[in-house]
Amino acid sequence: MKFVVGNWKMNGSREILREMIRQIDGLRPENRVVLCVPFTLLGEKSTNIAFGAQDVSSHERGAYTGEVSATMLSEAGAKYVIVGHSERRMYHDETNDIVREKAMRALESGITPIICVGETMDEKRAGKTIDVITSMVRESLPTNVRDDIIIAYEPRWAIGAGITPTADEIAGAHRVIADTLSYMGLDGTPILYGASVNAANVGDIVAIRNVDGVLVGGASLKPEEFIPIIQSVK
Repeated sequence: MKFVVGNWKMNGSREILREMIRQIDGLRPENRVVLCVPFTLLGEKSTNIAFGAQDVSSHERGAYTGEVSATMLSEAGAKYVIVGHSERRMYHDETNDIVREKAMRALESGITPIICVGETMDEKRAGKTIDVITSMVRESLPTNVRDDIIIAYEPRWAIGAGITPTADEIAGAHRVIADTLSYMGLDGTPILYGASVNAANVGDIVAIRNVDGVLVGGASLKPEEFIPIIQSVK
């Protein structure tokens, strides 16, 4: 089974989500479909979709105005949560330590964290891709974790740019992540690819070794774009 995870970012509405649910519930997906929606849209029910959030507090509770705890997400129906997304690392200065704390909070509440890693364009040009993603994997995962996590490789230089890395670039990055996870005793951990995924390229992407699914951005907002992606993942 592979994963098709949609990240709606700060987009969508209850009406749009319900129409997406209606159409996907009319399918018979072969893989795990997850929609990570804004906090306000959690709570909907679906037979074919599992729901997730896009962030979680690193704190369990307390005077942290505006933050949402893992316990709250669980009560709202979230089964997954994205942590360490490139936009959180870029715009909110989230470090590997913060990402690790967030992943720990998620696991403590029975939520599967989707832990994002990936290099910037400057790091890629400097030949640091392997070092960067290796350290991000090692430092962003909770200590002694054994299962119930997902890694998402998102080359930060490709996100939102309409650029898709070559098959060799994706294969190389996923091989490094898989080897690092193996060294940590985490063989079999799903590794997703995320950056400029669409119906035209998803079939080739998921055919690459060590790619266990995709993390989809803008194309996950419209049924006419997201459903062909779901159906193309074999």
